[in-house]
This record gives sequence, structure tokens and C-alpha cells, in this order.
Amino acid sequence: MVLTFRTATLSEGKEVGRVIRAAFTPYMRALGREFPADESAHFAEEWERFAAELERGDIYVASDGIRIVGAVRTKPQENALYIYQIAVDPPRQGTGVGSWLLQRIEEEARSRGLGSLSLETAEMAEANIRLYRRHGFEIVRRAPPDHGLDPYTRVHMVKSL
Repeated sequence: MVLTFRTATLSEGKEVGRVIRAAFTPYMRALGREFPADESAHFAEEWERFAAELERGDIYVASDGIRIVGAVRTKPQENALYIYQIAVDPPRQGTGVGSWLLQRIEEEARSRGLGSLSLETAEMAEANIRLYRRHGFEIVRRAPPDHGLDPYTRVHMVKSL
């Protein structure tokens, strides 16, 4: 499997969104939530935010040369790169794409001279926590989600670079 890592383009927004939605649908359902319908006002707001991230270069993709198989949404912070979402297309899950993306995003953060990576995931997402720990992330706190859309505790994790 030969993958390339690069910044996503605005023209790829729909495909990147498809990968994220496909990867996150089971997670969202486990939290008792659903993605907004495409025709909803909330979806339109989300798309504006997503498009701005694409234009800023805050979204990265893994491509197998034919299609996008994974994506990482990031948010630059003071001395860290926050991983807002990491998603792998369901047919490629369990094949190492998620680990590969984490390695690439770490390289990106190092190239910017940043001191750490940070992220959060639901405490009930034990497989995610195991993956992040294998990549050197440590739990720094547990707390309810800032957004208040569900009651599930989030695990906040950091990796020093």
C-alpha cells in the first residue's frame, strides 16, 4: 500500500467529507447523535467551517493514488497541533492507515517547530485510546465535552514532541 500525505484542496471537500462521515457514523451513533441532514441549516454552518479549514490548509489527506482513504482535521494552537478529527474510510480501517496518518501529522507538527500534538476522544472509544497510547499520547484529563451535545466523558490526550 503506497500512500501519499498532503493538504486537502477545496475541490476535494466533498470526498473528504464523505470519508469523515463514513468513518464517524458508528462513533456518532454510539454517542446517541447523528450527522445533520445535508439540507439542514446546521449542515450549511458546518460546511462553511469545513471549507474555511480547507482553504487555510488545516485538513490533510491520505491518498492511495486513486482515492482519498483517510483525513485529518487539525487546529493550530499556541505551541501544539490539535487533531480535531482523524478518519479512515471504513474499507481501509484496520490496515494501518490511521497509524500512518498519525505519524505523518506528527512529522508535520515537528516541521512547524511545535512542541506537542493534542486530541480528545470519547472515554468509551477504547480502541481509539489504545491507538493513541501506542503512538505515545498520554491522558492528561477526563471531562465532559465542551459542546454539551452528549453526556459522554472525553479523554484529553497529549503527545510531547
